Amino acid sequence: MIEKTCWDVVVDALRGEGVRFVFGLPGHPKALYDSLYDAPDVKAVLVRHETSGVFMAMAYAKLTRQPGVCFGSPGPGVANLVPGVLEAHSGCTPLIVLGSSASVLKEGRGAFQETPQMEMLRPITKWAFRIPSPDRAAWTMRRAFSIASNGKPGPVYVDIPFNVGTSTTRETLYIPSDRPIRVRPDPERVKEAAELLLASERPVIVAGGGAAASAASGEVTALAELLGIPVLTTPCGRGVIPESHPLAVGLVGLYRTRVGRRVYQEADLVVSLGSRNEEFQTAAWSYFPDGAKFIQVDIDPFEVGRNWVPDVAVVGDVKLVLRDLMAAVSERVRRKPLEEMPRVRSIIEAKEAFEAEVEAECGDASVPLKSKRVVHEANRVFGPGTVLVNENGSQDLWSYYYPYYKVLDVDGCVAPAEQTCMGFGVAGAIGAKLAAPDRKVLCTTGDGAFQMFMKELPTAVQYGAPVTWIVLNNYSLGWIKLHQKALGERYISVDFEAQPDFAAVAEACGCYGAHIEEPEAIRPALEEAVRQNAAGVPAVLDFVVDPWDFPDGFKEFHPDIWRS
Repeated sequence: MIEKTCWDVVVDALRGEGVRFVFGLPGHPKALYDSLYDAPDVKAVLVRHETSGVFMAMAYAKLTRQPGVCFGSPGPGVANLVPGVLEAHSGCTPLIVLGSSASVLKEGRGAFQETPQMEMLRPITKWAFRIPSPDRAAWTMRRAFSIASNGKPGPVYVDIPFNVGTSTTRETLYIPSDRPIRVRPDPERVKEAAELLLASERPVIVAGGGAAASAASGEVTALAELLGIPVLTTPCGRGVIPESHPLAVGLVGLYRTRVGRRVYQEADLVVSLGSRNEEFQTAAWSYFPDGAKFIQVDIDPFEVGRNWVPDVAVVGDVKLVLRDLMAAVSERVRRKPLEEMPRVRSIIEAKEAFEAEVEAECGDASVPLKSKRVVHEANRVFGPGTVLVNENGSQDLWSYYYPYYKVLDVDGCVAPAEQTCMGFGVAGAIGAKLAAPDRKVLCTTGDGAFQMFMKELPTAVQYGAPVTWIVLNNYSLGWIKLHQKALGERYISVDFEAQPDFAAVAEACGCYGAHIEEPEAIRPALEEAVRQNAAGVPAVLDFVVDPWDFPDGFKEFHPDIWRS
Protein backbone atom coordinates (compact mmCIF):
# COMPACT_ATOMS: atom_id res chain seq x y z
CA MET A 1 0.00 0.00 0.00
CA ILE A 2 1.30 3.46 -0.93
CA GLU A 3 2.16 5.73 1.98
CA LYS A 4 1.50 9.46 1.90
CA THR A 5 2.49 12.32 4.16
CA CYS A 6 -0.15 13.94 6.33
CA TRP A 7 -0.08 17.03 4.08
CA ASP A 8 -0.57 14.82 1.01
CA VAL A 9 -3.74 13.46 2.62
CA VAL A 10 -4.88 17.02 3.42
CA VAL A 11 -4.45 18.00 -0.22
CA ASP A 12 -6.31 14.86 -1.33
CA ALA A 13 -9.12 16.03 0.95
CA LEU A 14 -9.15 19.48 -0.64
CA ARG A 15 -9.41 17.89 -4.08
CA GLY A 16 -12.10 15.50 -2.91
CA GLU A 17 -14.14 18.38 -1.54
CA GLY A 18 -13.91 20.34 -4.80
CA VAL A 19 -11.69 23.12 -3.45
CA ARG A 20 -10.40 25.37 -6.23
CA PHE A 21 -8.25 27.87 -4.33
CA VAL A 22 -6.09 28.00 -1.21
CA PHE A 23 -5.38 31.56 -0.10
CA GLY A 24 -2.20 32.00 1.89
CA LEU A 25 1.49 32.67 2.25
CA PRO A 26 3.80 29.64 2.49
CA GLY A 27 6.38 28.99 5.16
CA HIS A 28 8.43 25.79 5.04
CA PRO A 29 7.49 24.19 1.67
CA LYS A 30 6.96 20.77 3.26
CA ALA A 31 3.96 22.27 5.08
CA LEU A 32 1.16 22.07 2.49
CA TYR A 33 2.76 23.73 -0.51
CA ASP A 34 5.02 20.92 -1.71
CA SER A 35 1.95 18.67 -1.65
CA LEU A 36 -0.05 21.30 -3.57
CA TYR A 37 2.57 21.19 -6.33
CA ASP A 38 1.16 17.83 -7.43
CA ALA A 39 -2.46 19.11 -7.35
CA PRO A 40 -2.70 21.67 -10.17
CA ASP A 41 -6.50 21.70 -9.91
CA VAL A 42 -6.15 23.39 -6.49
CA LYS A 43 -4.58 26.78 -7.18
CA ALA A 44 -2.41 28.31 -4.47
CA VAL A 45 -3.09 32.06 -4.36
CA LEU A 46 -0.06 33.91 -2.98
CA VAL A 47 -1.40 36.79 -0.90
CA ARG A 48 0.76 39.63 0.38
CA HIS A 49 -0.52 39.26 3.95
CA GLU A 50 -2.18 36.33 5.70
CA THR A 51 -5.23 38.32 6.83
CA SER A 52 -5.94 39.07 3.18
CA GLY A 53 -6.12 35.34 2.54
CA VAL A 54 -8.92 34.92 5.06
CA PHE A 55 -10.86 37.85 3.58
CA MET A 56 -10.50 36.42 0.08
CA ALA A 57 -11.60 32.99 1.29
CA MET A 58 -14.62 34.59 3.01
CA ALA A 59 -15.79 36.39 -0.11
CA TYR A 60 -15.25 33.23 -2.14
CA ALA A 61 -17.33 31.23 0.35
CA LYS A 62 -20.10 33.83 0.39
CA LEU A 63 -20.61 33.63 -3.38
CA THR A 64 -20.07 29.89 -3.88
CA ARG A 65 -21.64 28.62 -0.63
CA GLN A 66 -18.63 26.31 -0.37
CA PRO A 67 -16.02 26.51 2.39
CA GLY A 68 -13.18 28.87 1.58
CA VAL A 69 -9.70 27.63 2.43
CA CYS A 70 -6.78 29.65 3.80
CA PHE A 71 -3.38 28.85 5.28
CA GLY A 72 -0.96 30.29 7.80
CA SER A 73 2.59 29.27 8.63
CA PRO A 74 3.65 28.83 12.28
CA GLY A 75 3.59 31.68 14.78
CA PRO A 76 3.06 35.10 13.17
CA GLY A 77 1.55 33.54 10.05
CA VAL A 78 -1.27 31.93 11.99
CA ALA A 79 -1.54 34.98 14.27
CA ASN A 80 -2.16 37.13 11.20
CA LEU A 81 -5.15 34.94 10.36
CA VAL A 82 -6.92 35.89 13.60
CA PRO A 83 -8.62 39.17 12.50
CA GLY A 84 -10.09 37.48 9.43
CA VAL A 85 -11.19 34.38 11.33
CA LEU A 86 -12.85 36.67 13.87
CA GLU A 87 -14.80 38.30 11.02
CA ALA A 88 -15.72 34.91 9.57
CA HIS A 89 -16.93 33.69 12.96
CA SER A 90 -19.05 36.82 13.33
CA GLY A 91 -20.45 36.37 9.83
CA CYS A 92 -21.08 32.60 10.07
CA THR A 93 -18.86 32.04 7.04
CA PRO A 94 -17.70 28.47 6.31
CA LEU A 95 -13.91 28.36 6.23
CA ILE A 96 -11.23 25.70 6.52
CA VAL A 97 -8.31 27.43 8.21
CA LEU A 98 -5.12 25.38 7.91
CA GLY A 99 -2.22 26.17 10.20
CA SER A 100 1.23 24.68 10.35
CA SER A 101 2.79 24.66 13.82
CA ALA A 102 6.06 23.84 15.53
CA SER A 103 6.89 20.19 16.06
CA VAL A 104 5.26 18.71 19.17
CA LEU A 105 8.52 16.83 19.76
CA LYS A 106 10.02 20.16 20.79
CA GLU A 107 6.93 21.56 22.51
CA GLY A 108 7.63 23.78 25.49
CA ARG A 109 11.33 24.19 24.72
CA GLY A 110 11.10 27.44 22.77
CA ALA A 111 11.17 25.95 19.29
CA PHE A 112 11.33 28.34 16.35
CA GLN A 113 7.94 30.09 16.01
CA GLU A 114 6.38 27.98 18.77
CA THR A 115 3.07 29.71 19.53
CA PRO A 116 -0.15 28.81 21.39
CA GLN A 117 -2.08 28.62 18.13
CA MET A 118 -4.89 26.41 19.40
CA GLU A 119 -5.52 28.80 22.28
CA MET A 120 -5.71 31.75 19.86
CA LEU A 121 -8.10 30.15 17.39
CA ARG A 122 -10.36 28.02 19.59
CA PRO A 123 -12.55 30.90 20.92
CA ILE A 124 -13.35 32.22 17.42
CA THR A 125 -13.99 28.98 15.52
CA LYS A 126 -16.72 26.35 15.46
CA TRP A 127 -14.08 23.67 15.97
CA ALA A 128 -10.33 23.74 16.47
CA PHE A 129 -8.41 20.49 16.27
CA ARG A 130 -4.75 19.56 16.22
CA ILE A 131 -4.05 16.46 14.12
CA PRO A 132 -2.23 14.10 16.50
CA SER A 133 -0.90 11.72 13.85
CA PRO A 134 -1.07 11.38 10.06
CA ASP A 135 -3.46 8.44 10.48
CA ARG A 136 -6.09 10.95 11.66
CA ALA A 137 -5.69 13.40 8.76
CA ALA A 138 -8.51 12.09 6.55
CA TRP A 139 -10.90 11.86 9.49
CA THR A 140 -10.03 15.39 10.59
CA MET A 141 -10.53 16.96 7.19
CA ARG A 142 -13.87 15.23 6.65
CA ARG A 143 -15.04 16.46 10.05
CA ALA A 144 -13.71 19.97 9.32
CA PHE A 145 -15.68 20.34 6.08
CA SER A 146 -18.81 18.88 7.67
CA ILE A 147 -18.68 21.13 10.74
CA ALA A 148 -17.85 24.26 8.73
CA SER A 149 -20.79 23.72 6.37
CA ASN A 150 -23.60 22.13 8.38
CA GLY A 151 -25.83 23.76 10.95
CA LYS A 152 -24.82 27.37 11.46
CA PRO A 153 -21.81 27.73 9.14
CA GLY A 154 -18.50 28.97 10.45
CA PRO A 155 -14.72 28.70 10.42
CA VAL A 156 -12.88 25.55 11.49
CA TYR A 157 -9.20 25.55 12.41
CA VAL A 158 -6.98 22.53 11.67
CA ASP A 159 -3.55 22.67 13.28
CA ILE A 160 -0.81 20.43 11.87
CA PRO A 161 2.48 20.24 13.78
CA PHE A 162 5.51 20.04 11.50
CA ASN A 163 6.57 16.56 12.58
CA VAL A 164 3.02 15.26 12.06
CA GLY A 165 2.64 16.95 8.68
CA THR A 166 5.78 15.37 7.27
CA SER A 167 5.13 11.90 8.72
CA THR A 168 3.59 9.20 6.53
CA THR A 169 0.48 7.07 6.80
CA ARG A 170 -1.24 4.22 4.99
CA GLU A 171 -4.63 5.64 6.04
CA THR A 172 -4.98 7.57 2.78
CA LEU A 173 -8.58 6.90 1.72
CA TYR A 174 -10.60 10.11 1.73
CA ILE A 175 -14.39 10.02 1.76
CA PRO A 176 -15.85 13.49 1.06
CA SER A 177 -18.08 15.08 3.68
CA ASP A 178 -21.87 15.08 3.40
CA ARG A 179 -22.97 18.69 2.98
CA PRO A 180 -25.10 20.62 3.24
CA ILE A 181 -27.36 18.67 5.57
CA ARG A 182 -30.50 20.76 5.79
CA VAL A 183 -32.69 20.83 8.91
CA ARG A 184 -36.48 20.79 8.50
CA PRO A 185 -38.59 22.71 11.05
CA ASP A 186 -41.11 21.42 13.58
CA PRO A 187 -44.48 21.33 11.71
CA GLU A 188 -46.32 22.70 14.75
CA ARG A 189 -44.03 25.71 14.86
CA VAL A 190 -44.60 26.30 11.16
CA LYS A 191 -48.35 26.12 11.72
CA GLU A 192 -48.12 28.72 14.50
CA ALA A 193 -46.02 30.99 12.30
CA ALA A 194 -48.52 30.63 9.44
CA GLU A 195 -51.43 31.61 11.70
CA LEU A 196 -49.57 34.67 12.94
CA LEU A 197 -48.62 35.63 9.40
CA LEU A 198 -52.16 35.27 8.05
CA ALA A 199 -53.57 37.30 10.95
CA SER A 200 -51.23 40.23 10.40
CA GLU A 201 -52.11 43.22 8.24
CA ARG A 202 -48.68 44.82 7.82
CA PRO A 203 -46.00 42.11 8.02
CA VAL A 204 -42.41 42.77 7.00
CA ILE A 205 -39.61 40.32 6.22
CA VAL A 206 -36.04 40.90 7.39
CA ALA A 207 -33.72 38.56 5.50
CA GLY A 208 -30.32 38.04 7.10
CA GLY A 209 -27.14 36.20 6.30
CA GLY A 210 -28.80 32.88 7.10
CA ALA A 211 -31.28 33.42 4.27
CA ALA A 212 -28.39 34.11 1.89
CA ALA A 213 -26.39 31.11 3.10
CA SER A 214 -29.45 28.90 2.62
CA ALA A 215 -29.83 30.08 -1.01
CA ALA A 216 -33.40 31.00 -0.11
CA SER A 217 -33.81 33.83 -2.61
CA GLY A 218 -36.58 32.07 -4.55
CA GLU A 219 -38.48 31.17 -1.40
CA VAL A 220 -38.18 34.65 0.13
CA THR A 221 -39.43 36.22 -3.09
CA ALA A 222 -42.27 33.71 -3.50
CA LEU A 223 -43.61 34.28 0.02
CA ALA A 224 -43.26 38.04 -0.32
CA GLU A 225 -45.14 38.06 -3.63
CA LEU A 226 -47.87 35.72 -2.41
CA LEU A 227 -48.75 37.90 0.58
CA GLY A 228 -47.49 41.27 -0.62
CA ILE A 229 -44.85 41.50 2.12
CA PRO A 230 -42.11 44.14 1.82
CA VAL A 231 -38.59 42.79 2.27
CA LEU A 232 -35.68 44.42 4.08
CA THR A 233 -32.27 42.83 4.49
CA THR A 234 -29.29 43.01 6.76
CA PRO A 235 -25.96 43.78 5.05
CA CYS A 236 -25.08 40.05 5.01
CA GLY A 237 -28.55 39.24 3.67
CA ARG A 238 -28.34 41.80 0.89
CA GLY A 239 -28.69 40.13 -2.49
CA VAL A 240 -31.37 37.71 -1.32
CA ILE A 241 -33.82 39.79 -3.36
CA PRO A 242 -32.84 42.20 -6.14
CA GLU A 243 -33.39 45.77 -4.98
CA SER A 244 -35.15 46.53 -8.26
CA HIS A 245 -38.00 44.26 -7.08
CA PRO A 246 -41.22 46.14 -6.18
CA LEU A 247 -41.20 44.67 -2.66
CA ALA A 248 -37.53 45.39 -1.86
CA VAL A 249 -37.20 48.41 0.40
CA GLY A 250 -33.51 48.38 1.35
CA LEU A 251 -31.66 47.55 4.55
CA VAL A 252 -32.43 47.68 8.25
CA GLY A 253 -30.92 49.48 11.22
CA LEU A 254 -28.06 51.86 10.62
CA TYR A 255 -28.48 51.34 6.87
CA ARG A 256 -32.18 52.07 6.43
CA THR A 257 -33.61 54.82 4.26
CA ARG A 258 -36.93 56.61 4.24
CA VAL A 259 -39.30 54.10 2.66
CA GLY A 260 -37.81 51.12 4.47
CA ARG A 261 -37.97 53.01 7.76
CA ARG A 262 -41.65 53.79 7.31
CA VAL A 263 -42.58 50.27 6.24
CA TYR A 264 -40.64 48.71 9.10
CA GLN A 265 -41.88 51.00 11.85
CA GLU A 266 -45.52 50.58 10.74
CA ALA A 267 -45.27 46.78 10.72
CA ASP A 268 -47.47 44.68 13.00
CA LEU A 269 -45.31 41.59 12.43
CA VAL A 270 -41.57 41.19 11.86
CA VAL A 271 -40.43 37.93 10.25
CA SER A 272 -36.69 37.55 10.85
CA LEU A 273 -34.99 35.02 8.55
CA GLY A 274 -31.51 33.99 9.63
CA SER A 275 -30.47 37.21 11.36
CA ARG A 276 -28.86 37.63 14.77
CA ASN A 277 -30.56 41.06 15.03
CA GLU A 278 -27.30 42.58 16.20
CA GLU A 279 -26.60 46.13 17.29
CA PHE A 280 -26.04 47.79 13.90
CA GLN A 281 -29.06 46.02 12.37
CA THR A 282 -31.36 47.21 15.17
CA ALA A 283 -29.86 50.49 16.44
CA ALA A 284 -28.94 48.84 19.74
CA TRP A 285 -32.27 46.97 19.70
CA SER A 286 -34.27 50.22 19.78
CA TYR A 287 -35.90 50.05 16.33
CA PHE A 288 -38.45 47.28 16.91
CA PRO A 289 -41.90 48.53 15.81
CA ASP A 290 -44.31 49.28 18.65
CA GLY A 291 -46.76 46.49 19.38
CA ALA A 292 -45.52 44.24 16.58
CA LYS A 293 -45.37 40.46 16.84
CA PHE A 294 -42.13 38.65 16.08
CA ILE A 295 -41.38 35.42 14.21
CA GLN A 296 -37.76 34.34 14.41
CA VAL A 297 -36.39 31.73 12.01
CA ASP A 298 -32.86 30.48 12.56
CA ILE A 299 -30.90 27.31 12.00
CA ASP A 300 -29.23 27.64 15.41
CA PRO A 301 -31.31 27.35 18.61
CA PHE A 302 -28.64 29.41 20.40
CA GLU A 303 -29.74 32.49 18.48
CA VAL A 304 -33.42 32.17 19.39
CA GLY A 305 -34.46 34.94 21.78
CA ARG A 306 -30.90 36.17 22.06
CA ASN A 307 -32.05 39.76 21.64
CA TRP A 308 -35.78 40.10 20.99
CA VAL A 309 -38.05 37.39 22.40
CA PRO A 310 -40.07 35.83 19.55
CA ASP A 311 -43.80 35.13 19.65
CA VAL A 312 -43.02 32.14 17.45
CA ALA A 313 -39.55 30.64 17.10
CA VAL A 314 -38.85 28.25 14.23
CA VAL A 315 -35.55 26.38 14.17
CA GLY A 316 -34.51 25.11 10.76
CA ASP A 317 -32.88 25.87 7.45
CA VAL A 318 -34.44 29.07 6.07
CA LYS A 319 -35.12 27.59 2.63
CA LEU A 320 -36.95 24.58 4.09
CA VAL A 321 -38.83 26.68 6.65
CA LEU A 322 -40.11 28.95 3.90
CA ARG A 323 -41.15 26.03 1.72
CA ASP A 324 -43.17 24.60 4.60
CA LEU A 325 -44.57 28.01 5.45
CA MET A 326 -45.63 28.55 1.84
CA ALA A 327 -47.38 25.18 1.85
CA ALA A 328 -49.20 26.14 5.05
CA VAL A 329 -50.50 29.50 3.78
CA SER A 330 -50.88 29.10 0.01
CA GLU A 331 -54.13 27.16 0.13
CA ARG A 332 -55.72 29.85 2.30
CA VAL A 333 -54.71 32.85 0.23
CA ARG A 334 -56.01 33.97 -3.14
CA ARG A 335 -53.05 35.02 -5.24
CA LYS A 336 -53.33 38.56 -6.62
CA PRO A 337 -51.10 40.63 -8.87
CA LEU A 338 -48.96 42.95 -6.75
CA GLU A 339 -50.50 46.04 -8.32
CA GLU A 340 -53.91 44.99 -7.00
CA MET A 341 -52.73 45.00 -3.39
CA PRO A 342 -53.32 48.45 -1.82
CA ARG A 343 -50.37 48.23 0.56
CA VAL A 344 -48.01 47.20 -2.21
CA ARG A 345 -49.26 50.02 -4.47
CA SER A 346 -48.58 52.47 -1.68
CA ILE A 347 -45.05 51.14 -1.23
CA ILE A 348 -44.33 51.25 -4.96
CA GLU A 349 -45.55 54.85 -5.16
CA ALA A 350 -43.45 55.85 -2.15
CA LYS A 351 -40.41 54.17 -3.68
CA GLU A 352 -40.88 55.95 -7.00
CA ALA A 353 -41.16 59.33 -5.30
CA PHE A 354 -38.13 58.66 -3.12
CA GLU A 355 -36.02 57.42 -6.03
CA ALA A 356 -36.84 60.57 -7.97
CA GLU A 357 -35.62 62.65 -5.03
CA VAL A 358 -32.44 60.61 -4.77
CA GLU A 359 -31.84 60.99 -8.50
CA ALA A 360 -32.02 64.76 -8.16
CA GLU A 361 -29.94 64.75 -4.98
CA CYS A 362 -27.20 62.74 -6.67
CA GLY A 363 -26.91 65.37 -9.38
CA ASP A 364 -25.04 67.51 -6.85
CA ALA A 365 -22.16 69.09 -8.77
CA SER A 366 -20.38 70.62 -5.80
CA VAL A 367 -16.71 70.18 -4.95
CA PRO A 368 -15.42 68.26 -3.03
CA LEU A 369 -17.39 65.47 -4.63
CA LYS A 370 -20.34 63.93 -2.86
CA SER A 371 -19.85 60.22 -2.15
CA LYS A 372 -23.53 59.56 -2.81
CA ARG A 373 -23.11 60.84 -6.36
CA VAL A 374 -20.10 58.62 -6.93
CA VAL A 375 -21.80 55.42 -5.75
CA HIS A 376 -25.03 56.29 -7.57
CA GLU A 377 -23.15 56.83 -10.83
CA ALA A 378 -21.16 53.63 -10.26
CA ASN A 379 -24.41 51.70 -9.89
CA ARG A 380 -25.65 53.02 -13.23
CA VAL A 381 -22.37 52.47 -15.07
CA PHE A 382 -21.62 48.96 -13.76
CA GLY A 383 -25.28 47.90 -13.88
CA PRO A 384 -26.59 44.32 -13.70
CA GLY A 385 -24.16 41.45 -13.38
CA THR A 386 -22.11 43.25 -10.72
CA VAL A 387 -21.05 42.04 -7.28
CA LEU A 388 -20.67 44.90 -4.79
CA VAL A 389 -18.08 44.20 -2.08
CA ASN A 390 -18.44 46.54 0.88
CA GLU A 391 -16.16 48.06 3.43
CA ASN A 392 -17.82 49.90 6.34
CA GLY A 393 -16.50 53.43 6.72
CA SER A 394 -18.03 56.87 6.96
CA GLN A 395 -18.17 57.50 3.19
CA ASP A 396 -18.24 54.05 1.56
CA LEU A 397 -21.23 53.50 3.85
CA TRP A 398 -23.25 55.31 1.17
CA SER A 399 -23.12 52.12 -0.91
CA TYR A 400 -25.27 50.38 1.73
CA TYR A 401 -28.07 52.92 1.33
CA TYR A 402 -30.80 51.93 -1.12
CA PRO A 403 -31.55 53.47 -3.61
CA TYR A 404 -28.30 55.44 -3.72
CA TYR A 405 -26.90 52.05 -4.69
CA LYS A 406 -29.20 49.20 -5.77
CA VAL A 407 -28.01 45.60 -5.71
CA LEU A 408 -29.60 44.42 -8.95
CA ASP A 409 -28.89 40.68 -8.84
CA VAL A 410 -29.31 37.73 -6.52
CA ASP A 411 -25.97 37.21 -4.75
CA GLY A 412 -24.97 40.68 -5.86
CA CYS A 413 -23.39 41.80 -2.60
CA VAL A 414 -20.62 40.67 -0.24
CA ALA A 415 -20.58 42.60 3.03
CA PRO A 416 -18.51 42.33 6.20
CA ALA A 417 -20.13 40.97 9.34
CA GLU A 418 -20.66 42.85 12.59
CA GLN A 419 -16.92 43.06 13.32
CA THR A 420 -16.48 45.19 10.15
CA CYS A 421 -12.76 44.50 10.06
CA MET A 422 -11.11 47.18 7.92
CA GLY A 423 -9.74 45.84 4.66
CA PHE A 424 -12.27 43.02 4.31
CA GLY A 425 -13.70 44.50 1.12
CA VAL A 426 -10.40 45.61 -0.38
CA ALA A 427 -8.90 42.12 -0.20
CA GLY A 428 -12.21 40.25 -0.37
CA ALA A 429 -13.00 41.72 -3.78
CA ILE A 430 -10.24 39.53 -5.24
CA GLY A 431 -11.78 36.40 -3.75
CA ALA A 432 -15.17 37.49 -5.07
CA LYS A 433 -13.80 37.85 -8.60
CA LEU A 434 -12.15 34.42 -8.47
CA ALA A 435 -15.48 32.98 -7.31
CA ALA A 436 -17.48 34.78 -10.02
CA PRO A 437 -15.13 35.41 -12.95
CA ASP A 438 -17.99 36.19 -15.35
CA ARG A 439 -19.37 38.99 -13.18
CA LYS A 440 -18.10 42.52 -12.64
CA VAL A 441 -16.78 43.13 -9.13
CA LEU A 442 -16.84 46.56 -7.53
CA CYS A 443 -15.45 47.47 -4.11
CA THR A 444 -16.32 50.75 -2.39
CA THR A 445 -13.77 51.69 0.25
CA GLY A 446 -12.50 54.59 2.26
CA ASP A 447 -8.90 55.72 2.09
CA GLY A 448 -8.16 54.30 5.55
CA ALA A 449 -9.16 50.72 4.75
CA PHE A 450 -7.62 50.96 1.29
CA GLN A 451 -4.22 51.92 2.71
CA MET A 452 -4.33 48.88 4.98
CA PHE A 453 -4.78 46.39 2.13
CA MET A 454 -3.77 48.07 -1.14
CA LYS A 455 -0.77 45.74 -0.93
CA GLU A 456 -3.05 43.16 -2.58
CA LEU A 457 -3.25 45.05 -5.89
CA PRO A 458 -0.41 42.91 -7.33
CA THR A 459 -2.31 39.81 -6.19
CA ALA A 460 -5.24 40.86 -8.34
CA VAL A 461 -2.92 41.35 -11.30
CA GLN A 462 -1.05 38.08 -10.74
CA TYR A 463 -4.19 35.95 -10.58
CA GLY A 464 -6.22 37.68 -13.27
CA ALA A 465 -8.84 39.24 -10.98
CA PRO A 466 -9.81 42.51 -12.66
CA VAL A 467 -11.91 44.33 -10.08
CA THR A 468 -12.54 48.03 -9.54
CA TRP A 469 -11.82 49.73 -6.25
CA ILE A 470 -13.63 53.02 -5.70
CA VAL A 471 -11.68 54.92 -3.04
CA LEU A 472 -13.87 57.57 -1.41
CA ASN A 473 -11.02 59.68 -0.16
CA ASN A 474 -11.67 62.12 2.68
CA TYR A 475 -8.02 62.03 3.87
CA SER A 476 -9.10 60.82 7.30
CA LEU A 477 -10.69 58.16 9.44
CA GLY A 478 -14.06 59.80 8.88
CA TRP A 479 -16.26 57.91 11.34
CA ILE A 480 -13.87 58.52 14.23
CA LYS A 481 -13.30 62.12 13.17
CA LEU A 482 -17.06 62.72 13.28
CA HIS A 483 -17.15 61.57 16.90
CA GLN A 484 -14.22 63.87 17.65
CA LYS A 485 -16.06 66.77 16.05
CA ALA A 486 -18.97 66.12 18.42
CA LEU A 487 -16.49 66.20 21.32
CA GLY A 488 -15.63 69.82 20.51
CA GLU A 489 -13.44 69.33 17.43
CA ARG A 490 -10.77 67.61 19.51
CA TYR A 491 -9.11 66.01 16.48
CA ILE A 492 -6.24 63.65 17.13
CA SER A 493 -4.71 60.84 15.03
CA VAL A 494 -7.44 60.77 12.40
CA ASP A 495 -6.10 62.87 9.50
CA PHE A 496 -3.83 61.44 6.82
CA GLU A 497 -1.59 64.47 6.35
CA ALA A 498 0.79 62.27 4.36
CA GLN A 499 -0.97 59.93 1.95
CA PRO A 500 0.14 57.94 -1.11
CA ASP A 501 -0.94 58.83 -4.62
CA PHE A 502 -3.37 55.93 -5.03
CA ALA A 503 -3.51 56.25 -8.80
CA ALA A 504 0.28 56.11 -9.02
CA VAL A 505 0.38 53.11 -6.66
CA ALA A 506 -2.19 51.39 -8.87
CA GLU A 507 -0.17 52.01 -12.02
CA ALA A 508 3.01 50.82 -10.30
CA CYS A 509 1.25 47.55 -9.48
CA GLY A 510 0.05 46.96 -13.04
CA CYS A 511 -3.47 48.32 -12.52
CA TYR A 512 -5.30 51.24 -14.08
CA GLY A 513 -5.35 54.28 -11.80
CA ALA A 514 -7.14 57.63 -11.88
CA HIS A 515 -7.52 60.58 -9.50
CA ILE A 516 -10.85 62.39 -9.75
CA GLU A 517 -11.77 65.74 -8.23
CA GLU A 518 -14.33 67.24 -10.67
CA PRO A 519 -17.99 66.11 -11.00
CA GLU A 520 -17.87 65.93 -14.79
CA ALA A 521 -15.02 63.41 -14.56
CA ILE A 522 -16.94 60.90 -12.40
CA ARG A 523 -18.81 59.03 -15.12
CA PRO A 524 -15.96 58.89 -17.67
CA ALA A 525 -13.64 57.47 -14.99
CA LEU A 526 -16.17 54.77 -14.09
CA GLU A 527 -16.73 53.89 -17.75
CA GLU A 528 -12.98 53.60 -18.28
CA ALA A 529 -12.73 51.29 -15.27
CA VAL A 530 -15.36 49.01 -16.81
CA ARG A 531 -13.39 48.94 -20.07
CA GLN A 532 -10.14 48.21 -18.25
CA ASN A 533 -11.75 45.38 -16.28
CA ALA A 534 -13.16 43.89 -19.47
CA ALA A 535 -9.61 43.88 -20.83
CA GLY A 536 -8.41 42.05 -17.72
CA VAL A 537 -6.91 45.03 -15.89
CA PRO A 538 -7.84 45.89 -12.27
CA ALA A 539 -8.70 49.55 -11.66
CA VAL A 540 -8.35 52.00 -8.77
CA LEU A 541 -10.41 55.20 -8.87
CA ASP A 542 -9.43 57.78 -6.24
CA PHE A 543 -12.31 60.21 -5.67
CA VAL A 544 -11.71 63.22 -3.40
CA VAL A 545 -14.94 63.55 -1.43
CA ASP A 546 -16.68 65.79 1.07
CA PRO A 547 -15.88 64.39 4.53
CA TRP A 548 -18.98 65.79 6.22
CA ASP A 549 -21.80 64.50 4.02
CA PHE A 550 -23.60 61.62 5.76
CA PRO A 551 -26.79 59.65 5.00
CA ASP A 552 -29.95 60.38 6.96
CA GLY A 553 -29.95 56.84 8.34
CA PHE A 554 -26.49 57.43 9.75
CA LYS A 555 -27.70 60.61 11.45
CA GLU A 556 -30.73 58.81 12.86
CA PHE A 557 -28.45 56.08 14.23
CA HIS A 558 -26.13 58.61 15.92
CA PRO A 559 -28.56 61.24 17.27
CA ASP A 560 -26.21 62.39 20.04
CA ILE A 561 -23.54 63.40 17.52
CA TRP A 562 -25.91 65.55 15.51
CA ARG A 563 -27.42 67.23 18.58
CA SER A 564 -24.01 68.26 19.88
